[in-house]
Amino acid sequence: MPIDATQPYDDENIFAKILRGEIPSTKVYEDEWAYAFEDINPQAAIHTLVIPKGKYVSWDDFSTTASDAEIAGFVRAVGKVARDKGLVEPGYRLLANLGQHGGQEVPHLHVHIFGGESLGRMIAK
Repeated sequence: MPIDATQPYDDENIFAKILRGEIPSTKVYEDEWAYAFEDINPQAAIHTLVIPKGKYVSWDDFSTTASDAEIAGFVRAVGKVARDKGLVEPGYRLLANLGQHGGQEVPHLHVHIFGGESLGRMIAK
């Protein structure tokens, strides 16, 4: 069920549990700012999630309250994961859902990296 992106951070969300090692994941990348892992229900040939290590509910929360170092570190991590997976050419898609209308289901900022195949139109009409 989509969440309200303005709600307080919930320490019991699935990504917080993954960061604490309470739920297993297939790690792709990790540094001081971000953690990347394979989606357990992939929607494309390559479907990797990248999450910041800080407690941010959404892109809005992150972009307003994270430090410059956290923002730069997270954005660089997303780019590194895409490069490491060989996605720069022929291309890939980034997706960050925000709030109810955006379809956000986990109240922890996360970016989906999709690739490895032609992804078609951005939004099906």
